[in-house]
Amino acid sequence: MARPIDFPPPFGATDAIGVPTDPPEERIEVGVLVVGGGPGGLACAIRLGQLLEEHPEVRERLGEVPVAVLEKGKQPGSHLLSGAVVDPRPLRELFRGRLTMADLPAHGQVPGEAVYVLTRRSAFRIPAPPPMRNHGNYIFSLSELGRFLAEQAEALGVAVLPETAATKLLVQHGRVLGVRTGDRGRGRQGEPLPTFEPGSDVIAPLTVLAEGTQGLLTSAAIEHFGLEGENPQIWALGVKEVWRVPRPLTRIVHTMGWPLRTLGGYGEFGGSFIYPLGDDHVSIGFVAGLEARDVELSVHDVLQELKTHRLVWKILRGGERVAWGAKTITEGGYYSLPRSLNAPGLLLVGEGAGLVNVPRLKGVHYAIESGRLAAEAAFRALRRGEVAGRVGALDSYDAELAKTRVWRDLYESRNMRQAFDRGFYVGGALASMMTVTKGRIPNGRFPTHPNAAAPLLKTGRAARYPKPDGKYVFDKLSSVFASGNRTRDDQPNHLQVTTRVRRPVAEAWQWMCPAHVYEVGPDLGDGMVSVTVTPSNCVQCGAITAKGGRLTPPEGGSGPEYTLT
Repeated sequence: MARPIDFPPPFGATDAIGVPTDPPEERIEVGVLVVGGGPGGLACAIRLGQLLEEHPEVRERLGEVPVAVLEKGKQPGSHLLSGAVVDPRPLRELFRGRLTMADLPAHGQVPGEAVYVLTRRSAFRIPAPPPMRNHGNYIFSLSELGRFLAEQAEALGVAVLPETAATKLLVQHGRVLGVRTGDRGRGRQGEPLPTFEPGSDVIAPLTVLAEGTQGLLTSAAIEHFGLEGENPQIWALGVKEVWRVPRPLTRIVHTMGWPLRTLGGYGEFGGSFIYPLGDDHVSIGFVAGLEARDVELSVHDVLQELKTHRLVWKILRGGERVAWGAKTITEGGYYSLPRSLNAPGLLLVGEGAGLVNVPRLKGVHYAIESGRLAAEAAFRALRRGEVAGRVGALDSYDAELAKTRVWRDLYESRNMRQAFDRGFYVGGALASMMTVTKGRIPNGRFPTHPNAAAPLLKTGRAARYPKPDGKYVFDKLSSVFASGNRTRDDQPNHLQVTTRVRRPVAEAWQWMCPAHVYEVGPDLGDGMVSVTVTPSNCVQCGAITAKGGRLTPPEGGSGPEYTLT
């Protein structure tokens, strides 16, 4: 039996914890430091900017840079990818009295919806289950929304710093002091190049981690401060394409069933989404859990297989793919949440903290809501002159979040993802009971095992995948090109994996990765093989962290350049 968890990477979460190393006079000091320029981090920064605008005496106390946001992508939005059908309530609350939904870069309200159960040749439309009902929600490109939110933050005096990766969480005397940013301009072996620029210690009274899925510093903080939830966290992988189409799509579409196998023994769970982006574009994506057992399960290729179904062909035919991307999605749910979302000098927001509603496939509005509440908790502490690093100083954040619909929704769906470990049909029956009873039946906690703990098998699944033609069905390398990936070929390897593993593990990594980063190398005997890694292909989706390796931040500005995802 081969399992990825038996081959841990040569890098642990504690390797991302350190103490300041710059002399005090060379450290960069800011008032509040936000790590991550996604919807959660930018919502936090915007709300802080609003509050400091209303209370200039507090702003003055926070120094020359009252609020700073570190964004590792080339620009805000570069690494953002989601469906994204968004519940507008947190956005309305964030911009209340300042902007309306008409001012935001939305592609309109959801015009209608359809849910299908697919077989290989048929599509059966079913009534939309309550979690999939989207009346009143808005369709966004998350990368477009990220750029817009960054502009709003900067207009309020927030310093948004792109191409800046946070590589260490600075902790001393039991409290978070800030982060260390990554070096730039190192060669493949770590040697400084002529363009070398060392990283810096960025110090703040309060640090907000809003890294999104698979955040390195968030994982390190949860482990360091002992905040692990009752269940381990698990993830799915989403692969998405944007198409220019000749005919408008007049509804959003979700599918379940085929091309995944429905028996519980395979561990395959997921489905697709197809959303209109105006009259001439649609986004199509497939999401599947990363605990699947078959080494040949490839979400990228499952999406290509889905596109051969007549239902999808009718939507895309005559069109052209214009963008592609991939990202993991946090799926553990309520029992995988950290037992506290704060620690001395630290707040956790958004998807990095596990705030995702799996049955609704939604986390953007949770990120925005948690970011706003984190800002208000931070402001309360700073206004009173409290030491944010004191134990319990930021507990009001957890208390306020627990009063919201975010917490109630997560609690009511607390076992829904785990139910599908028993297969599509049994899971569907259990999920229906949970929906009707708001999670009361069946009661108790359904346990979860880490994605990497699933024993692997091989069934010849890859024979079903369609052959790429470069026009409608695509291979992984052409997809990486469509992501706008801009990772330097000669920078240090940011992917930490054991390179001598059992063959099924190497094959699982090779098929799992949507960007063709991992390849099975030469046979080493006794069932072991080497693994070849091409880090310049990586789009930082985070799947390798879920499946036995560890994604660490590459040089700032690397990775995909998403604009429509």
